[in-house]
This record gives sequence, structure tokens and C-alpha cells, in this order.
Amino acid sequence: MKYFELNCECFIKQDIFFKDSFEIIAKYINFSMCQDDRYLAIHNSKDFKPYCFNSFYPIEPNKIYKKGNIYKLTIRSINQEFLLDLANLLRSNINNFNFLVIETEIKTIKQFFITELYTVTPTIVTIDNKPTYWTSEKSGDITLLMSQLHDNLEKKYQDIYNEPISAENHFIQLIEITNKKPKTIQITKNNNKIRLFGNKFKIVPNENEVNQKLAFIALSCGLGEKQSYGGGFCTAKGIKI
Repeated sequence: MKYFELNCECFIKQDIFFKDSFEIIAKYINFSMCQDDRYLAIHNSKDFKPYCFNSFYPIEPNKIYKKGNIYKLTIRSINQEFLLDLANLLRSNINNFNFLVIETEIKTIKQFFITELYTVTPTIVTIDNKPTYWTSEKSGDITLLMSQLHDNLEKKYQDIYNEPISAENHFIQLIEITNKKPKTIQITKNNNKIRLFGNKFKIVPNENEVNQKLAFIALSCGLGEKQSYGGGFCTAKGIKI
């Protein structure tokens, strides 16, 4: 297993508030994808989106990305062809009001043994088939949270590789919520501002082969839901194998 990482340098044309950055980046990626008929179909589909992304970094102390500065942006995918095409599409998107991708580089990351997984952006989990988001205040059911995260990763794996995968136990051995209050990603739908509620986690994955594969899927494709809005982007500690 391996994934591909598209590292972008972005020139900021207007001051961007951190709270707005996820939607601004998502729209930039979406517009770029829609310039290619193959990826327009993916964008319009309600199926799993084959990528995840972080917000701009480094984050400024006042949480405003400054006009005229250059920041980094990372996009990951299992699909190398998609990222190669996306790199060209992003660089061609020169008329965006907010920022411009000026340089791109793609790296290959091979599977390694993951000892710890950290979510950098809010990990979003919906419950009860409703627009209700898991939070410790509203639910507090850690077992439900773990099951939702695990089942979501199994589905992603099966969508990507077109083969079944089944673990005897959750991929999570230990989980810690690292935020005191729920974190949010703000988006706009039908001219209404909507907040997607999530959390940030430190996770110790189980060590067996199947659950290590699922942990690697979390790293490569995002943990939880709403990856096309920036949800569940992860970093990891581990050992090369």
C-alpha cells in the first residue's frame, strides 16, 4: 500500500480568516476538478471522494492568512493519476479571487507501521442517519464513535481496492479527545452558513495487519467524514517496514 501527497505553495491574494479557509480551499479544488470531465463526474457524485486536505500552514498567531504571503497546502490521495492531473488543474486556476497555487510537488509515501495517529483538522462523525454530529457533550458514547470511525475506514478501503476487508476488532486500541470543546468547519449551503462539528483525536491503532491497513487509509484518505471540506486530515508517528 502507498499514497501520494501533493504539496502546494499558495500565494494569498486577499486576507483569509482561518475559519473561512476550509471552504475557500474546498471551492478552489472543486472548481479545478470541474474543468476535467472525468473529475467533474466524481465531484457531482455522492460517493466517496478520493482525497483529503489540510488547511494552509503555518497558521498565523491571529489566525489570518496574510495577503501577499505564501503558505503551504497538502492534498493526499491513493490515486496517483488523479493527483498528477489535479496538480495541473490547480495551477491553471489563475483567476481565483482568494489565492493562487504557484508550485506543486508530489511525493510517494509507502505503508509503514503506525504507532500513533493524530487528527489535524476536525474529525466529523454523523450519527443516527441524521445531520447530527458526534460530540462528547451530545453523545459521549465512545464505543459508538469508534465503531463509526472503523466502519467508515472499511468502506473507504473497499471502495478504493474493490475487495472486502474485515477486522476482528476495532482498528483503535486507544483513543483520546485532544480538544476541550468541539471543533468546527464552516461551509455555505443555499446561502446559509453551516457548521460541521467534530473533534481532534490521538489514536493508537491496533497492531495486526488488517487494522494497520485501516490506519494507513485514515492517514491517506482522512478519518471520519466530509473530507472534501477538509475533515479528518491526519499525521502519524511510526516505524518503516
